[in-house]
Amino acid sequence: MTWAVVSLAFVQTIVLGLAVVPAAWLLRWSSSWALVFRAMMIAPAYVVFALALMVLSAAAIRLFGWRTPADAAMRITEVDWPLLDWVRYLALSHIVRLCAGSLFRATPLWTAYHRWNGARLGRGVYINSLAITDDNLLEFGDHVVIGHGVHLSGHTVERGVVRTGTVRLGPDVTIGVEAVIGIGVEIGAGTQVGALSVVPKYQRLEGGAVFAGAPVHRIDVPDVNERSTRPDRWLPPASPTRIPPRAGTAPSRTRGPREA
Repeated sequence: MTWAVVSLAFVQTIVLGLAVVPAAWLLRWSSSWALVFRAMMIAPAYVVFALALMVLSAAAIRLFGWRTPADAAMRITEVDWPLLDWVRYLALSHIVRLCAGSLFRATPLWTAYHRWNGARLGRGVYINSLAITDDNLLEFGDHVVIGHGVHLSGHTVERGVVRTGTVRLGPDVTIGVEAVIGIGVEIGAGTQVGALSVVPKYQRLEGGAVFAGAPVHRIDVPDVNERSTRPDRWLPPASPTRIPPRAGTAPSRTRGPREA
């Protein structure tokens, strides 16, 4: 336990220190300028620091092999190495979310960070959330869209036990604002999950459908119970009825302006 804390503090200090170096150089480079120009360099320096932090943090996680173990059940009271590796991994990722997430989320750079951090992402993936964790347990197909505030991770805590599971999203899946996706969930290609919805753990959602609710249910087809109680709601619209002309009369015709 002591070694885990010491190693985390040491690595985090190194990562933060190295991330500050290019920003400090940028500020020093402008030291000969007037005060107003030096003040203007603060924002670019912070952007450089945030970029360096994302790269260095992901590199440190890869170097030390800190990851979320797949399909694990780790009791919190039994402080073993898989649990400590997971804690250190989350701690490094959390610093990035605090310092760089608000700046880069919903941009290709934020998607790239999750890929560097171990997520298996397809092309054109869009992530507008800071609550995406356990990257090495995430598999997204092409053109997946993650809305603002979506909570999606590969772990949950139940009765003092950390349980993990891989989350798989097929191509063209859209997850609405503030939705919650449980561990072990698999969502088929082209499916949309509505805002504020909850997908319970280990659920399988079929492709090409629309789901919403807590827990989610399919809403793009009528519910069986509702169809049986309100059959009139699901009848096809009636076709317009054409009234035939009376016998012996020609069909009426609207006269044009020259015939009036």
